[in-house]
Amino acid sequence: MKGSFTVIITRDFQQMSEEGAKIVLEDINAFEPKPWKKFYVLGLATGNTPTGLYQYLADHQNEFDPTQIVSFNLDEYVGLPGENPQLRALHPESYSYFMIQELFGKLKKKFHKTYVPYGTLVDQEKLIEEFEKYKDNPKAYVMQGTDKGRAVVIPKNSIAPYLKWIKENILDAYEIEIKKYGGVDLHVVGVGGKGHVAFHESGIPFEGNRMLLVKLDDTTIKHAVEDGHFPSVEDSPNYAISMGAELVYEAKKVLLMANGKRKTEPIAKSLLGDVSPEIPISYSYKFAQEGGTMYYVIDEEAAAGILGKEKELEAKGIKVIDKR
Repeated sequence: MKGSFTVIITRDFQQMSEEGAKIVLEDINAFEPKPWKKFYVLGLATGNTPTGLYQYLADHQNEFDPTQIVSFNLDEYVGLPGENPQLRALHPESYSYFMIQELFGKLKKKFHKTYVPYGTLVDQEKLIEEFEKYKDNPKAYVMQGTDKGRAVVIPKNSIAPYLKWIKENILDAYEIEIKKYGGVDLHVVGVGGKGHVAFHESGIPFEGNRMLLVKLDDTTIKHAVEDGHFPSVEDSPNYAISMGAELVYEAKKVLLMANGKRKTEPIAKSLLGDVSPEIPISYSYKFAQEGGTMYYVIDEEAAAGILGKEKELEAKGIKVIDKR
């Protein structure tokens, strides 16, 4: 293994959050600006998992300089309630709003710049109209994936004008911004119920899917309702803009955090099984093999499927640290 893969097992959500935050803080403070890379670039996730980490960073904001940080969020919903982009961005479940509530709004000194994919710019009605109009026409778009979550692959010269606009101004433009800042130094990610990272859903191929327009898996929608984000499945968005695994794992370091029983199976499969798009977070192993620095910081419920299998993991080059 050219890089490193460390699994840190913690007692509970609080310890998981603290251990994860310490890794982030240490990495921020080790960064030295260079003429070609003036800012530390931090990749950020949303959802319940990173909230404790963000609170820790807010509580320890005197220990780092937020003005030296540029952040890029993983994803954003398409189809939130609201008749214009501003109202959609202000919806309590938009990821822009989430980041202000959980981190950005708690900092006295602000990040140099913050980016969230422009999912709120997409008019869902217009999007669905175009899907219907160009159905089964590969010159407009192709649906890709082996499970219920699908990537909408838009060719460079798509004959569907609105999809072409989304590709150029929302998907490609986001990746260009990341490159402009010299790439992500450390990415904080969570894990979905089927092992997805961001909205790179289970079954979506890795290769070429860098910035995605995604039709969400039924399980993802159901979990958003179960976690209290939306009152019902009917109210929950069906689409999202997201970084794909290939782009997420171009960061120098990736910190994956997971807690609770729902995460037990995907965590075990990603660590003990093969690298497969069926479990997108399994890309973590490929990432470490190819020179990346990979951390899993997980609570003991999420770790239940790997406890007692430390030797098996060590044989794969994965170091396990039990901090319970």
